Amino acid sequence: MEILEKKVEQLNGLKEDLGSASLLNVNALESEAIYILREVAAQFEKPVLLFSGGKDSITLVRLAQKAFYPAKIPFPLLHIDTGHNFPETIEFRDRLVEELGVELIVRNVQDSIDQGKVVEEKGKYASRNSLQTTTLLDALEEFKFDAAIGGARRDEEKARAKERIFSVRDDFGQWDEKNQRPELFDHLNGKIDLGQNVRVFPISNWTELDVWSYIQKEEIEIPSIYFAHKRKTFIRDGMIWSAEDDVVFREEDEIVEERMVRFRTVGDMSCTAAVLSEAVSIDKVVAEIRESKISERGARIDDKRSEAAMEKRKQQGYF
Repeated sequence: MEILEKKVEQLNGLKEDLGSASLLNVNALESEAIYILREVAAQFEKPVLLFSGGKDSITLVRLAQKAFYPAKIPFPLLHIDTGHNFPETIEFRDRLVEELGVELIVRNVQDSIDQGKVVEEKGKYASRNSLQTTTLLDALEEFKFDAAIGGARRDEEKARAKERIFSVRDDFGQWDEKNQRPELFDHLNGKIDLGQNVRVFPISNWTELDVWSYIQKEEIEIPSIYFAHKRKTFIRDGMIWSAEDDVVFREEDEIVEERMVRFRTVGDMSCTAAVLSEAVSIDKVVAEIRESKISERGARIDDKRSEAAMEKRKQQGYF
């Protein structure tokens, strides 16, 4: 019995050590991200923060608040709206920008469809996610933004790992992964030629767990869809899809059932699946992510279209 008690004490001590190490890591990552954001403000004339209403872009907003406090965030937020967003995300987006008093620019994929610039996909796996590229590039050109700050992380998808923190795009908004400038330590080179622009990734060195740990530490509010809740869903290809809207295509034989689920990522409804979960609080989400062996992108059907799906979209100008 005495040996067992000692083992329990050792395990509890190990948990405390891991918690302290995780906190130190998050603090270091926060400092790096704040440095990057300040470099963006110093080196570029007209930056913008790409905002989706998801946890990564919400984390970026908090980091920008801290980077420029007590002043307001010195650049607008840009949301490329597919028209197929989860309602919880849009409600949260509008409330957040009102509370912070920041400028929100919204450009809609539906407008690109109506203008004949892109063609909406049809069929069982149709999605508007890839159509965002055209709308994004048009918005960057419309406002002459020279730097677009995004919440990409290198643990999301393998194509992300090839990016620099300051990732240059050509005058067509395209990315050449084989021709990138070196990026040594904290020397961030924002010099670009006329017509070029830069994607900036302040949380490039973060993981999904780091983001959640930061949200936990900072007590950041996030959309309710990230927490476990009962939702009408159906199963397709082993994945759980929302059946509470008319966006996601559903066959007649695909049975709708109520399940306890949450979303690890909140992209376009047509390509974002849920996961079974009982995590109804930040603490429980962090514990769940810590134990998970599956990437959050495993619930994104658009990444499964081919081995190089994300890389091809990035080459075309995607975020």
